[in-house]
Parts: sequence; structure tokens; C-alpha cells
Amino acid sequence: MPHLGPTDSSRTPRFAGPASFARLPRLDEVGTADIVVAGVPFDAGVSYRPGARFGPAHVRESSRLLRPYHPALDVSPFEVAQVADAGDVAVNPFNIEEALETVEESALALTASGARLLTIGGDHTISLPLLRAAKQRHGEIALLHFDAHLDTWDTYFGADYTHGTPFRRAVEEGLLDTEALCHLGTRGPLYSKKDLEDDRRFGFGIVTAADIYHQGVVEVVDRVRQRIGDRPLYVSIDIDVLDPAHAPGTGTPEAGGMTSRELLEILRGLQGLNLVGADVVEVSPPYDHAEITGIAASHVAYDLVALLALRHEAEASIATDPEGPPA
Repeated sequence: MPHLGPTDSSRTPRFAGPASFARLPRLDEVGTADIVVAGVPFDAGVSYRPGARFGPAHVRESSRLLRPYHPALDVSPFEVAQVADAGDVAVNPFNIEEALETVEESALALTASGARLLTIGGDHTISLPLLRAAKQRHGEIALLHFDAHLDTWDTYFGADYTHGTPFRRAVEEGLLDTEALCHLGTRGPLYSKKDLEDDRRFGFGIVTAADIYHQGVVEVVDRVRQRIGDRPLYVSIDIDVLDPAHAPGTGTPEAGGMTSRELLEILRGLQGLNLVGADVVEVSPPYDHAEITGIAASHVAYDLVALLALRHEAEASIATDPEGPPA
């Protein structure tokens, strides 16, 4: 039975109809899905400019122009997997710990059937409960973290749970495989050299934005693939990994970042890895211009869906023919 795909743009103009991600069907229209897209409109963990609570709606609106065939990865993701939009998780905007519990419970519910989850934030605080859920589903997780910042700080104003602390908490909670952790795209000033020392102690490798510029995408992808291996992989993308020229609509912008082309090419280099979940966070529409940030984020999310679809296709093929070649 064919999968239910996006609205046909030859019959319904792209600027009309419900603004689901990539104009995909809602989860309640298909019942179950192989890949679920969900929004978490939450930004109570931000330390500077707010507005990421409006990120999921903005990314969905900016995704209207996405098309069903991905030529760079040679896949039609909505044909090889049932992809659906589950809408937004309703989280408490006034109680961070309650919100984190809600996100974790929702992620577990959305993946109970074996689906893989792509989450659109919201601020980076939400990655912690998403990793908690991924750990329950897949065991210790390899993490590839795209960000201008480390996000392994301890506290802000005595608060343990903020958008600058999720990966420190994740290490402390034993969610991550500390042999397979990597930041990509970091740059800018830090509070002190101890930030880097702490980060190294947690097990993270760092590929800075300058490393990507000097070494190039191919070498960076090779280094990442060697570090990750065949472990279950979670990819977390703070849109501020991009230079403000490519993503002005974010809460804590830093000069000297990656281009959208570099980010997309690195993601495409992850084809074949055991991607089990992902998020795209920190899109803040009030600071966006002409949907620059929303369009970048929607294409990043589309590439992640394509990678998840390829993984689903490979696993389905192995299930059908266990003697066949691995993905």
C-alpha cells in the first residue's frame, strides 16, 4: 500500500492549505508512521533573545516549497517511508522541569511503534528529554551536535536546566556514549579556558567552524564517521551553527559561522549511519528576515528526514532479506 505523501502542489497552491511540515499528512490522518515530525514550542530556557517558541510554526511555513525527491541523496523520502506531522507538544511555558517531563513522555509515545522522531524547537533545553527518550529506545547514544556553542555549561543563575546545559546533564545522566560525542561549528568567545577543559573531560571532540573552513567538508565528514561508527546516532542542530548571514533569526548569534551549504553537505555525508533521531532548534522568527532562517531550517529538517527515510528503507530491506548486504 503506497504511503500518503505531501499535498499535490499541482492541485493545491503551495501557499494554500494547512501548514504541516513539507505539506505532509497529519499523524492522525495516517494512524502510524515510520518517521514523525513534531514541534516543541518552548523557549523558557533561553539566556538572551527569546522567540524560539514560535520556531515550529515558522519552520513549517517555510517548508512549503520543499519537493518530494531529494536528488543529492537519490531518495524520495515520502515514498520509501510514511512520514507524518504530529503537530506540537503542549508544554508548560512556566515550569521547565514539568516541560522536560512532558517532552520526554511525548517522545516515548510518538516512538512507541518504532517510529523515528524529528523534533523542531523550541530552544536547546528540549534536547535533554529527547535524549532521555532515545536512550530508553536505543541504549547509550552517539551525539553529533551542530552549534556555535558547547552547551555543556553547568548552571545559569543557579538553574540546572537551560539551553546552555543540556549536554552536560546528558553526560551526567549516562545518556550518551562518551566515546562518540562531537561538537561541530563551534566558535566565538567563552567564559574561560575551563569551559574547554570540562567539555573534553565529558568526552566531546570539537570541530570548530574554522576547522570546517580550513579542512573542508569531505575531511570533516570522514573524521565524524570514524568517531561515530555504527552506534545509534542522535543529531542535534542549533540553527545558530550557521553564520548570522545564513540564519539571523536565532537567540544567540555568533559571527564566523558555517554556510547553509556546508551544513547540508555534512549532513548528506552521514548517509548510512544509524541515525535514530534528530532535532533542529533555536529558530526565533522575530529576528528573521524574508524567512532566511526558516528556509535554512526547513531544508536542514528535510535532509534529516531523507537520512531517516534511507535508514528505514535499509532496515526494511534487511528485515525482508536477512541475507542481503547491510546498508
